[in-house]
Amino acid sequence: MRTTVPVIVAFLSGFVMVVSFFFNPDRTFIGRAQDVVLQWVTIVSGFTLVLGVFSIVRVNGRAVVRRTEDWPFKLATVISVFAMAIPAMLPVSTTSVGGKIFYSILPQSWGSWFGTGTGSIYDWLFNFVDSPMMETMFAMLAFYIASAAYRAFRARSADATLLLLTAVIVMLWRVPMGEAFLRLFGDSIPDYLNTFIMNGFNVAVQRGIIIGAALGAASMSLRVMLGIERTYMGKG
Repeated sequence: MRTTVPVIVAFLSGFVMVVSFFFNPDRTFIGRAQDVVLQWVTIVSGFTLVLGVFSIVRVNGRAVVRRTEDWPFKLATVISVFAMAIPAMLPVSTTSVGGKIFYSILPQSWGSWFGTGTGSIYDWLFNFVDSPMMETMFAMLAFYIASAAYRAFRARSADATLLLLTAVIVMLWRVPMGEAFLRLFGDSIPDYLNTFIMNGFNVAVQRGIIIGAALGAASMSLRVMLGIERTYMGKG
């Protein structure tokens, strides 16, 4: 049962999503079944999000108690989870239901600290802690991307040379200084680059990648529906 039931649920869910696409939702129930399945997906996703939070707290909390390697970082993770979640779930406000006013158990003077509004603890942590850390991470990734581009753009073959020339032209076109340099040879050169490289070769390659990814997703979905692929159950 632990193997059969998940396979049946996966098959029925995928089958309903595929079949309902070919029916009019205003005339048949099968056409509206897709929305029903998507609503169930949203509900299940909410439960899995809560389960993921509990899992993070349990795994990292156990590591902190046992003083395993890098336990201070795991302690910071647990503290961050509670610091972001608890203030956001405790808004101090008054609500009126049926003519009756209900108050929060917290003092009214703390109302601006809780919730997700401007000036709350959640808002402060997001704007002054989370956002700067994300910006720092992406700034560091930019250097790794530049290093990888330097290694990839070496003209060792004809294909690498073509890639190098295309990258140089595109980078010149994207940078204002480079665009001004290209306009010295003609005002229409940046427009030609945008038309033939970005909207021509680039779009063609992107469409090829998207088509290949769609075929891969379709084949993987078929494997899941038929029970061939069972990695989502922890099995190969």
